[in-house]
Amino acid sequence: MKDPDTGVSTSGSGASPGFTQQARSPSAEGAKGPKAEGRSGNGPESGAAPHDKPRSKKRRKRRRGRKVFARDTVVAEKAVLIQPVAVIAEKPASPGVRQSRFGATDLPAFAALDLGTNNCRLLVAIPTRPGQFRVVDAFSRIVRLGEGLTANGRLGEAAMDRAVQALKVCADKLGHRPLRRARLIATEACRSADNGAQFIARVKAETGLALEIIDRRTEARLAVSGCGSLIERDTDGVVLFDIGGGSSEIALVDVSRQRTPRLANHIVSWTSLPVGVVSLAERFGGRNVTPAVFDAMVDDVTKMLHAFEGRDRLAHLVEGGRFHLLGTSGTVTTLAGVHLGLERYDRRRVDGLWLNQAHVDSMVEKILGWDFDERVANPCIGADRADLVLAGCAILQAIRAIWPSERLRVADRGLREGILSDLMAEEGVWRRNWRPEAQK
Repeated sequence: MKDPDTGVSTSGSGASPGFTQQARSPSAEGAKGPKAEGRSGNGPESGAAPHDKPRSKKRRKRRRGRKVFARDTVVAEKAVLIQPVAVIAEKPASPGVRQSRFGATDLPAFAALDLGTNNCRLLVAIPTRPGQFRVVDAFSRIVRLGEGLTANGRLGEAAMDRAVQALKVCADKLGHRPLRRARLIATEACRSADNGAQFIARVKAETGLALEIIDRRTEARLAVSGCGSLIERDTDGVVLFDIGGGSSEIALVDVSRQRTPRLANHIVSWTSLPVGVVSLAERFGGRNVTPAVFDAMVDDVTKMLHAFEGRDRLAHLVEGGRFHLLGTSGTVTTLAGVHLGLERYDRRRVDGLWLNQAHVDSMVEKILGWDFDERVANPCIGADRADLVLAGCAILQAIRAIWPSERLRVADRGLREGILSDLMAEEGVWRRNWRPEAQK
């Protein structure tokens, strides 16, 4: 089973609507002209009254002389409009430039890379409509960079080797495309490891990529930015959580008053728990998880959440119908895939899916009832996540206990999308009359 994070959406084939139309030649439409009005040869029209006069010979001669009538002029104009599209479609577009229906628009490419405790993920995209973008390249690989970090406090050699190999793939992808801007981040594993800085230097030397270790507050804000479009306008409050490999970011978002385009500005409280699916599974065990072990994991995370002083900042909204949870992580996307009974993970069906309390409880209970081999066999879990998924479920259950909600929305998006949105907004690509040359 493929990693759920690899299912990155693209808008169709990426071609503009004009490219899907086949231009009809003027001669082809003109050939249909004589029969378009129900005539046969040069005789009278079908259904004409007996006393109707036949068309003049002068008119027939003009047609034989290929004179252009008003009807034919319209056909010719259509052909003029369609013809340039055919030419554009045959001309290859420059890398990093999006083509509109009738010509290039000089929109550049932006890139976001997220090296986490468990995954290495890359997105390359170009801006489209205001606030949106289209993914043109993507990469995701489970590298388990944080493997053994909880016990040793350091990144292991094998884990670093796996991450470097994945980053070399990313570097190759980035090197084949001119980019307007890029941001390459590393999170909890590099943040907390004693040799995190040394690893960053190694990555620079071996791949040429300069990774930036971001702090937990930045990570929480990026997660909110990446999922903002899933917070609907009739919503008053959201608890957004990102269950990672080594940490879990939680942001309380209040949009009950005036709402601005940047939802990260509406965060009223946030926290970063020093626990994720990898670190929790290493402490409690991830392969053979009994109900007692699972409850112990939930209790451990719940204690951390009770220590979060800002957890009640949305108390006035939690009990209303305009409040919900929003989860972005492999845990919630996996639960969604299991709930849908997918034979193969499909991001299009998962991203934005709503789950209610009964759905989540049922899926957690089902997965807890499976042994390790049964989890491996499930196409939405697979061997890569079979020993981590229950640790993620435990973190999820602790979050649901602190902020009970009837609804949970699933987001197959997060840090990378947040980075791309911020970069494009900073460059002003969605402003009217923006020109890339003016920004250089």
